[in-house]
Amino acid sequence: MKPSGPIPPDFVRRDGALMIGGRSADAWVDIAGDTPLFVYDSAIVRDRVARFRAAFPGVSLHYAVKANPHPPLVRAIGSLVDGIDVASEGEARIALDAGVDARHISFAGPGKRDRELAMAIEAGITLNLESAGEADRALAIGRGIGRTPRLAVRVNPDFELKGSGMKMGGGAKPFGIDADQAAAVVGRIVTGGGDYRGLHIFAGSQALDPQALIEAQASALRLAARISSESRIAPPGVNLGGGFGIPYFANDLPLDERMVGDALSAALVLRDPILGDTEFTIELGRWLVGEAGVYLTRIVDRKMSHGETFLVVDGGLHHQLAASGNFGTVVRRNYPISLTNIRDMTKVEDVSVVGCLCTPIDRLGDHVGLPEAAVGEVVALFLAGAYGASASPQAFLGHPPPREITIDGTGIL
Repeated sequence: MKPSGPIPPDFVRRDGALMIGGRSADAWVDIAGDTPLFVYDSAIVRDRVARFRAAFPGVSLHYAVKANPHPPLVRAIGSLVDGIDVASEGEARIALDAGVDARHISFAGPGKRDRELAMAIEAGITLNLESAGEADRALAIGRGIGRTPRLAVRVNPDFELKGSGMKMGGGAKPFGIDADQAAAVVGRIVTGGGDYRGLHIFAGSQALDPQALIEAQASALRLAARISSESRIAPPGVNLGGGFGIPYFANDLPLDERMVGDALSAALVLRDPILGDTEFTIELGRWLVGEAGVYLTRIVDRKMSHGETFLVVDGGLHHQLAASGNFGTVVRRNYPISLTNIRDMTKVEDVSVVGCLCTPIDRLGDHVGLPEAAVGEVVALFLAGAYGASASPQAFLGHPPPREITIDGTGIL
């Protein structure tokens, strides 16, 4: 048997039944109507926000919608955080429909079309510019519609976040403006009549090493000071990015956010004077919502093949691409996985949990140890709150989309 990751401590069992937000997982399936089903517990998100506030006093918190754009979840988070970061017009509409003030929305991402720039400028959303050309287009569009665009410079930093699962900075990148060109673009924004909102520096994601995050944040502060000194323009705000990871796999340890926060507080005390009046922001997605989600999928067949047991479920990688090991991981490892009801832990068997798609890569659990399970029982896949439904190829093979619910206490939001 191969190990699976640790089940988040927020989830407990009552008489063998997995509990999610005060009800059993099977009760949520009955309420939602069927499986496959994503359940997002907003109480867990509130806990993560509270932990952030305790660890990072005086630092603003933004939610990166790309992690999970489920509208009820975005509405719930919008009232807890200081801002929302989006990466498309569609995500911007979700944030606006959730009641988020446009002045608290920032829009990053390469390849923004003119109509997307115009929408953001008209609404009052801050554009995180990815190139000098995008800066010129935004300024021209603003003049054309008689609105002053709110513009920040996304910087391609000259450093990486060590140990990150996905590196977003350092070297040639499609994201952001190279660090040595950023000051010139800042000057172009100001002389062109834009409302300069500051810098956005994002080096990587899914880091569990606090020291790596501490070093990246210290480097980001130095870079922000250098760019600001070169442009001779103090930034109203600096987004230090995020990159906080969560423990998906066996032997992963949770991030010590207090250690990171203590180091950042000390670094801010000693920051360059040109950043003296700057507001600092950390942008998080996965760390806020990843552990709050559970994917529930029902066993529809149990079969043996060459001595191996397969539990075939009604879900799969078309809903949970990352859990199948096909979303950026080099070596496939098992996410935390369990049955929603456990009656007898003495009969643990080696099984592979596979989805309903006609491809051998549709595997949600690879030789995992689960109590003996029958057709009709429900499997729970944890850490499903980030990069699940919206980051998976839902149209593949024409299966229906999963159900999604965001809960608060014992009810659906």
